[in-house]
Amino acid sequence: MIEFSRHKMNRIIAHLDMDAFFASVEEVTTPSFKGKPIVVGSDPNDGKGRGVVSTANYKARVYGIESAMPISIAWRLSQEAKKQSKEEVIFLPVDFSLYGKVSKSVLQTIKKYSNNVEQASIDEFYFDLSFTSSFRAVEDVCQKIKQEIKEKEKITCSIGIGPNKLVSKIAAGIKKPDGIFLVRDLDVKNFLNPLSIRELPGIGPKTGEFLNKKGINKIGDLIKFSKEELKEVLGKNGESIYYKARGIDDSPVLEYHQVKSIGEQTTFSKNTLEPIFIHSALKRLSDSVFKSFERSAFTTFGTITITARFFDFETKTSSKSFKMAIDKSNKKKFELEILKLLLPFLDKRSNPKRKPIRLIGVRIEKLI
Repeated sequence: MIEFSRHKMNRIIAHLDMDAFFASVEEVTTPSFKGKPIVVGSDPNDGKGRGVVSTANYKARVYGIESAMPISIAWRLSQEAKKQSKEEVIFLPVDFSLYGKVSKSVLQTIKKYSNNVEQASIDEFYFDLSFTSSFRAVEDVCQKIKQEIKEKEKITCSIGIGPNKLVSKIAAGIKKPDGIFLVRDLDVKNFLNPLSIRELPGIGPKTGEFLNKKGINKIGDLIKFSKEELKEVLGKNGESIYYKARGIDDSPVLEYHQVKSIGEQTTFSKNTLEPIFIHSALKRLSDSVFKSFERSAFTTFGTITITARFFDFETKTSSKSFKMAIDKSNKKKFELEILKLLLPFLDKRSNPKRKPIRLIGVRIEKLI
């Protein structure tokens, strides 16, 4: 914990991140899973699965299994552990209905302590504590939230506290699991500088590798560059990285987000160009997306996008926008337009080498 005396009151933003959320909820729901390595995600299909890991609990992470890892690799690592007489990994499907109920309960707990809460995802929340009288009071509030969640849901969370959303999010990962880490505005530079550049949102594996080759490994290395230099190296993302490296973030805590799109995707069990199989998968996706639209508060959408990922992971998208937006009575038009967008990926128009497809996705945008 960073200790200090407080001088000036600025914004105080907390970021609460549930610990291995999906797997933790599964352990509570099925007590026999308690203490065992658990992976929640796609069906591993004895190592032939095509999806990814959604969540791995901390026991499974000891085996090297991580979130977003291909499920086939997670299966291989689980089998290697099994050969070493280690406890076998339990693979479970994603149950969004179950996790959503717990997430809603967590949100209600946080709202008891702050009147400005932003749900960033099913297991992440920002909340404003600027109204509190001291940082010690802030920590007390966060401890109460953690304790109440643990008592009600039997699961843990980690909380980062800082002068803005960026710093609080990074801080939340420092003491995982079940920790609290607080960074005052005067300590932001000392907190960020030693951290890996990958801690900054917007620096993914490719950008990270690119910068590492240039000798830029720590956030402290980034602040040696001017805004113009970073824009030259990283393009339009350079300006954003310039401010993030300095811990600058003025984005507000927003209780309500404007939903920008509704979409789903599916990974095939095998790469294929079989039209009937792909059309059947497209129909299931389009039905599900349109049903989500029908259940939403939106009345129309103006753009349809389809995604195709080929066997070599090359990914292409195709979109169409409409002068007359599509409403909830126009499902047949939606299905027809989706099919028209898909067909070029099955022939040489958008797939000149006739590469098999491994994934397709459907998305609607410009929601009103």
